[in-house]
Order: sequence, then C-alpha cells, then structure tokens
Amino acid sequence: MSTRFRFWILVSTVAISGFSQGMLLPLIAVIFENDGVNSTLNGLNATALYIGILIASPFMENPLRKYGYKPIIMTGGLMVALSLALFPVWSSFWFWFALRFIIGIGDHALHFATQTWITSFSTKDNRGRNISLYGLFFGIGFAIGPLMTPLVEINEALPFLISSLLCLIGWGFLFFLNNELPEEDFKVSSTIDTFRRFKQAWKYGWVAFLPTLGYGFLESSLNGIFPVYGLRIGLNVTNVSILLTSFAVGSIITQLPLGMLSDRLGRRNVLMIVLISGTSAFFLASLLEDSGSVIGLLICFSLAGMMVGSTFSLGISYMADLMPQKLLPTGNLLCGVSFSIGSLAGPFLGGVLIQWFEQISYFHIISSFLLIILLIIVRFGKKELAPIAEN
Repeated sequence: MSTRFRFWILVSTVAISGFSQGMLLPLIAVIFENDGVNSTLNGLNATALYIGILIASPFMENPLRKYGYKPIIMTGGLMVALSLALFPVWSSFWFWFALRFIIGIGDHALHFATQTWITSFSTKDNRGRNISLYGLFFGIGFAIGPLMTPLVEINEALPFLISSLLCLIGWGFLFFLNNELPEEDFKVSSTIDTFRRFKQAWKYGWVAFLPTLGYGFLESSLNGIFPVYGLRIGLNVTNVSILLTSFAVGSIITQLPLGMLSDRLGRRNVLMIVLISGTSAFFLASLLEDSGSVIGLLICFSLAGMMVGSTFSLGISYMADLMPQKLLPTGNLLCGVSFSIGSLAGPFLGGVLIQWFEQISYFHIISSFLLIILLIIVRFGKKELAPIAEN
C-alpha cells in the first residue's frame, strides 16, 4: 500500500468526521433554543463531547502503541456512527449529553490516531502541507455540516441519520489500510509512564499546544453558542448557518497555502500573522453587529476563517517540529487535550457570559481570547527548544 493511498483515505475519513461535528453543534443548539432551554444549559450540553475527550485522553496512548493506528481509528469511527444514529430514538437533554460524550471519545480516538499516523510518516519539509491537508479536509466537512441545520424543520431525525450513514461509508474504506505501530524505544508498562511522557512532551512543546486550545475555544463557541447569540441579535437560522459556513469556507481557502507557507517561513511566524488578523476580524464584527449588516458580518467571518481557521493544523505542525519522534503520539494526544480544554471553556463560558452580561459582545470574548494566545506566543514561542534531559 502506497503512502499516498493511505494518506488520502485518512484525510477523507477526517472530512466525514468534520461533517458530523460541524452539523452536531449548531443543530442541537438550535433545537434546544427552540425548545426553550436556556443558554447556560445549552452550552453545558455541548461540553459533553469535550468531557469525553478529556476523560479518554490518559487511556488513549497505550492502546495505540499496543494495537497500532488502524484498530483505534476504526473503533472511534464506529462509536461516532452508532451514536449519531441513536439521537432520534429519544429527545432528552441527558440522553443527548451521554451520546455526545461517547462521540467525544470516538472522535478523539479517530483524530488522535489519524494525526499521529500522518505526522509520523511526514518529513519536516512536507509536514506543514500534509497537516494542512488534514485540516483542509476536516474543514470541508465542517463547512458542509452546518448546512444540515435547516433540515430540522423538515424532520428532526433527518440530519442525524444522514451523518451516521456517511460515517459508516467512511468507516468501510478503513478496511483497505494496513495496520502500523508507532515508533518507540521503550515499552509502555503503566499509567505512571504515560504521565511521565506527558510531562516530558509538555516541556518540549507547551507553546505549540496553545493554538490548538484557542481553536477548540473558537470552534465550539462559534458552533455551540453563536447560534443562540445570533438569534438573540436578530439573525435567523439560515443567516446563522451561512455565517458559520463562511468561516469554515474561509479556513478551507487558506488552509493549504498557510501550511505550505509555514514550511518556508516557520510555524511561529505564520501563527503570529493569523492570530493578529483573526483578532482584528472579530473585533470588527463587534462593531458591525448592531447595524444588522449580514453582509458585513459575512465578510468578517470569512476573513476570520481564512486566518484563525488554520490554527489547529498549524499548532500540530509546530508541535511536531519541537517534539522528538518517539514522543509524537504523546504530543498529538496533548494537542487533543488542549483542544478539548478550549472546547469545554468555549460554549460554557460563552453561554454564561451572554446570559448574565448582556452588554458584553460575543465577539469581544473571542477576540480577547485570541489576543492572549498571540501575546504568549510572541513572548515565549521559539523556532526550536533546547534539548531536555529524559528524566
């Protein structure tokens, strides 16, 4: 099996996963808002997916090293497909919370194994390109996902069943892959060893985990809380879906060019450029929201997507540059943990703020968070980290 064939199956699977995630957050947010669920509980339900990621993270690396990439990806994909099919069975806040929790575990297994596999067979010269294609395909799926939201007006079960079917189709293609094991020069023997590697990987690349944290905060709050905020400032469901799609489309347009640019200019330099631009775009959106200009907001969302829509893939590439090869699974796992922490904070914090502090613009929350990450990378980010003792 060629490396290229394997690569395209992996990124295609990621695209379907992106579709399900892009659909799920705004879809459930709109259903709950129409059912009268308050924004805090709405945001709390969205955190279930990321709680699943966090809880599963310490137990994910050992099975990957023991069984290889393919079984982990297939297990995660099947968990997602089956959970999506169960949503129409019972419309209950806590039942849906449990399903989103399971999807969080499954999605994390799929993405952790996929991105670790891709970073392991990529070279430093094409790593930015390969990871940007990974992000690009995820973004394509994520861009299409929110367009499923209006289908809820036809039949509430329809978008869930479509997403589940697509996941099963993508899952079937995984059978064509040959399994591989991660590179390692030690044996995994205990949970203590896992946390020791967490500590070592953190020392090497903690700055690189911040962009993935920021993207998690941005993605989850945009898709889990902005639909609620958008409806409250006078936008309709269709306009909200179009704005979310414009952000995703913007990230698709620049994902590959920014990844290739980072191969030439360095991840840190490109990250600073996109964070400055994204912060400015969201701040401009805060000035336009009261005008009721959907076109103005559309431009801001598109520009923001073109910039900060690549922070996740750029963060992974940055981490892989800083991390020794044997610690790549651990580094990818910590990227997932950082993403989930940001994703947990996004909908819950956003929901609390727009419920209790109505004078605060949602866009000020986003731009402030991105600005903080930018300042930390400017101050502490380096092209290379000095070697660290392995004790």
